[in-house]
Amino acid sequence: MAFREYKVIAVAEGALGTLFLGASGMPLKKLESTLNEEAADGWQLVFQVIEQKRFWLFWSRETVLVTLARE
Repeated sequence: MAFREYKVIAVAEGALGTLFLGASGMPLKKLESTLNEEAADGWQLVFQVIEQKRFWLFWSRETVLVTLARE
């Protein structure tokens, strides 16, 4: 299947939870609503990856990178 258009979006876990708790949960409701909005516009999920990056000095933070495509 050939797509003509791609889009990459990033959804990161909360900064305050990372700072105060050392870790925070992935915002699943935000991710779900974002994917539903994009699907309503004709986008399809083709790939996703979870990236872990350093956050400030001592903490790390996860981000979901989602690749969407449409014909």
